[in-house]
Amino acid sequence: MTFDIYELGLLLAVTTAVALICERLRLPYTIGLVLAGLALAATPLKIELQLSKDFVYTFLLPPLVFEAALRLSWPRLRRDLPVILTLAGPGLIASALLLAAGMHWIAGWSWTAAGLFGALISATDPVAVVATFDEARVRGRVDLLVRAESLINDGTAATVFAILLAIALGAPAAPMDVTWTLLLTVGGGLASGFAVAGALLFLVGRTNNNLVKITLTTLCGYGSFLLAQRMDASGVLAALAAGLVVAQGSRWGLFGPAGEGAVAAFWEYVAFLVNSVVFILIGLHEAERHFLPVFWPVFVALALAVAGRAVAVYPFCGLFWGTRYAVELRHQHVLFWGGFRGALALALVLGLPASISERDDLVTVTFAVVAFSVFVQTLVMIPLLYRLGVIRRPADQAQG
Repeated sequence: MTFDIYELGLLLAVTTAVALICERLRLPYTIGLVLAGLALAATPLKIELQLSKDFVYTFLLPPLVFEAALRLSWPRLRRDLPVILTLAGPGLIASALLLAAGMHWIAGWSWTAAGLFGALISATDPVAVVATFDEARVRGRVDLLVRAESLINDGTAATVFAILLAIALGAPAAPMDVTWTLLLTVGGGLASGFAVAGALLFLVGRTNNNLVKITLTTLCGYGSFLLAQRMDASGVLAALAAGLVVAQGSRWGLFGPAGEGAVAAFWEYVAFLVNSVVFILIGLHEAERHFLPVFWPVFVALALAVAGRAVAVYPFCGLFWGTRYAVELRHQHVLFWGGFRGALALALVLGLPASISERDDLVTVTFAVVAFSVFVQTLVMIPLLYRLGVIRRPADQAQG
């Protein structure tokens, strides 16, 4: 992986231009970035930076998960935790099973490839969801449900994927071994996040320097993720737990008004910058894919991805009908269509060893599903939010 200052300057220039153009054309920013990546791939200005698992996990994913968690309110999250955990746990597993069975019986893939694909593509991507919801200024309960579920089900999907991959590579598949791996992955991730964030809160109260506070949160975001990865635990859950703890510490006043504002502004910029890199690289690498040879698996995967998301949302939201946790039908529609796929799915599939059967097909089909999310789901999402009355059109707001 090579990355020099010229590539950084080029990416920043493209990011700025895309932001200005999309604002003028009222085009979703993520689509503009992917289109820019596709355009860059056709020019002599080559970007050598590779969208690899190590790069995504080491550089891109930790700040994105941590920043998204910083914006979650623990009291609000706690009120809807049963719904969120149901969607991100049993809901995701049901979706993964449907995808795996469909890719095996309809697309003709081996059970190993189909199972891995079901696990990695069932996770919804917090990167794309947060970017789209911020652009649409979505607020309220549906915003919390979509953001929180996309964060937690990333941890679930990564855990299931890691267990299936270990089994595919010859690890013991006995129930006790799988259970122990699951407990280590989840428990180790949460413990890493709580430990690193606890140390941060201890130190941040002992300084009035806002730059030091920002540095401590940076160490917390990356440190919790990387510590968990070193322990073979879930880095996503670690960064999520750390972000929630830091957010709660901020609400307790540990950062102070000026420090809280400085930290929030810093992480908003980091999220903007990293999001931009993610989607430009997706566009660059989409241009390298040849989808025609795998047209049938791509078609099947797209149909199953949509069906799997429906299975993950509607029946499991139905379990809460008549209770105080009941989810409005229009919010269920948003949860269903907001099941974007993105950076995590690509990171997992790109990290597959060459020994896995159908690896090349897995990578290409995953890129196709991500492209569908970016171009189709993102374009439809904001009009859908207007149609469902989740957000109001500017003209309606002016009249109100």
